[in-house]
Order: sequence, then C-alpha cells, then structure tokens
Amino acid sequence: MKIAIIGAGAAGCFAAANIPLNMGVTVSVFEKTGKALQKVKASGGGRCNVTHECTEIPEMVTCYPRGRQLLRKTLYQFPPQKTIEWFESRGVNLKTEPDGRMFPVTDDSQTIIDCIWQEMMHHQVQVFYHKSVEHITPPTKGNPCFIIGFADQSAYEADKILLTTGGFPKPDMYRWIEQLGHTIQLPVPSLFTFNMPKHPITALMGVSVPDVSLKIAGTKITAQGPLLVTHWGMSGPAVLKTSALAARELANRHYEFQVVINWLKDATDEDLKETIVYLRKEQGKQMVHHKNPFDLPKRLWEYLLLECGINEETRWGDLPATAQHKLTEHLLRDLYPVHGKTTYKEEFVTCGGITLAEINPQTMESRIVPGLYFAGELLDVDGITGGYNFQHAWSSGWIAAQNMPVKTPVP
Repeated sequence: MKIAIIGAGAAGCFAAANIPLNMGVTVSVFEKTGKALQKVKASGGGRCNVTHECTEIPEMVTCYPRGRQLLRKTLYQFPPQKTIEWFESRGVNLKTEPDGRMFPVTDDSQTIIDCIWQEMMHHQVQVFYHKSVEHITPPTKGNPCFIIGFADQSAYEADKILLTTGGFPKPDMYRWIEQLGHTIQLPVPSLFTFNMPKHPITALMGVSVPDVSLKIAGTKITAQGPLLVTHWGMSGPAVLKTSALAARELANRHYEFQVVINWLKDATDEDLKETIVYLRKEQGKQMVHHKNPFDLPKRLWEYLLLECGINEETRWGDLPATAQHKLTEHLLRDLYPVHGKTTYKEEFVTCGGITLAEINPQTMESRIVPGLYFAGELLDVDGITGGYNFQHAWSSGWIAAQNMPVKTPVP
C-alpha cells in the first residue's frame, strides 16, 4: 500500500511517524515549501508549546472556539497524556509552566522536531519538497489509485491520501479540495492582536496587567487573562483568546470594533464602591495618585486617573462624586476603539476549513471520498493559545495514521 501525506507540518509529520510498520506499506510526504515542521519551529517563541496539561477532556474542548463536537471524540482517542507519553518514551521530557502550557525541558523546539523526524526516518518515510498540489483525481473503476498532480507537472499514485496542508488564508486556495466534493467553511484569521493606532494608551507600551476581563462591545464574547499594552495597541493571552472566540464576528466587522476592559478582572460596581468608601474613611488624607489600592501597574494607574481628570493633589477624602463615577467606569468598563489587527507572530491560526460533518472522527476519513483522510488545521478546528492547536494536530494525525493502513472495502 502506498500512502501519500500532503503537507509536512505538525499533523502530517506526526502521522507519518505513527503509521504502523506493516509489511508493504510505504509512506511519502509532499511539502510545497523547502522545509518541514516550520510552525513547530516558530511556536512558543522557538520553544514549542507542545500541549496543555489539562487532563479533563470536557474542560479542554471549551478551549476550542470551533470543532468541539469532533474533538470530543478525537481527544479521547489520543489525549494530552498520550502526547506526553509519546515524546517521553522517545527521550523528550516535557515540563509544565504555571499557566498549564507544556514545553520540552530543553526550551528548544528543535528537540520536538528532531524527535518526530527521527521517528519518521525509522519508519522509512520519504519526504519530497517543493511539491505543490494542483489537483487530485480519486480512484475509478479503471484505476483503483488516487492520482496527485503537482505544479511541476509530475504526478504520483497512492492508495490512500492524508491531507495536512494547514489552514489556507484565501478561499480559492481550497479549490482543488472542493473539486473532490468537500465543502469549506470560509477561512478567516484567528489569534491576532488589536490595533489602536495613535491611541494615547499606546504610550504605555510594555505595561502588562496580570489578569483582566475583555469583552467585545455589543456581544457576549468575553475572555480573561494577562494583557500587554504594545506600541500598536493591545496583545497578551486575554486579547489572543478574545480574537479566537470572536474570529468570525470581528471579520464580519472588518476589524473595526470596540473592546470593553475590566482592569480588575471580575470586580463589580459594589466591590469598587466598598473599597472607595473604605479609602475615604480610613485613608482619606492619602493622595489618590500615590495610593493605588488595586495593584495596577503605576503607569496605568496614573494614566487612568488623568483620563478621569483626577489631578496629583487630589486626596481620597476629597474625591468628588463625578470623579469617583468616572474612575469606576474606567476601571470596570474602559472602552477602546480597535482599527485593524496584527497576526500573532508566526503562530497564526485559521478559523475555517473542511466542514467537520464530512469527516469520520473515529478514523479521520472522508465521508465523501473513501481512502481520503484529513488532519490538523485544514479542518474547521482551532483553539486558543496554550498548546491546544498542536494537541489537535497530534490527535488527528495519530488517529489517521492508525486507520490509513487498513484496506478500504471495495464498494
């Protein structure tokens, strides 16, 4: 049996490394660029966020804005624990950071690449570069094989095909897949930062707040986590998570929207009122600028006070009611206009892809074309940051690898 894998990314290479060593099975990987595992190399600032420590699948699937129904089946077959065991059994130990993200103890993504690559070579996988697919002809009565046509006019025959090309940014790039009978959920970016050109808050670039709550104005979409002020706007896990959850909504708005920030995470008006009453009574002589009761970064605190018109001479005991109201609004419901986005480094993710109803989650085989399989980001599955997208790649790639060598019944 000849198995062809299109795309030498995380899902494709992991699948190639996990296809059982059956007699007579040959595996060839075709990559349109000149390098394999490029996103693995760039991920986590070059450290590779391999997976997340979360062991509860029902909890884990909530970290994927799209694809949860499929993931409930795939993650049970190959959960994070199996990912950890797979790498550790091959000499790569992983460590867990306080936020649950898992990295190789070497803090070097090359460790992960080398491990997968060595396993591929052990399985005698052949890798061909600069092979861009133009079309795939499915099997017919006259020819029981798939025929893959490449842009360089060459062709390859295969008994089974696994598509792991990753997400495409433009709809027309999926055309050769649509010609096989599959439908595509419109691709839009996920995981991006918010641009706020020339907004005064960008003067605070470098300021980080450990835990805020973000909401897209006019929606129920919210997220919590650290926020970083940058020279172009806002970034950090809270922003990236919000961008993933709101990927389609924000694309529909052409990335022109407003974001509401609670700088105190989940504090309420009543909580703030109690704090200010206490400060007036017990520390009324303290200067508001000098007494920051919320542990916010000093530069941010001073910025918010100036936005409220509270000068450096104002004491807590003399804080006017109007200023107190403004301060409450800025701390709990600070509104910022966003004009555009910036893709998050090399770790871009696409929302959209192959319609999941057309895939069998137990095998990753197409329900439309027998012998055709899918894995990774090409599917309409995407997660927030934290190792979730790689875990989907490992799980779906592993499942496809276990099922592809099985003979497809003749209709």
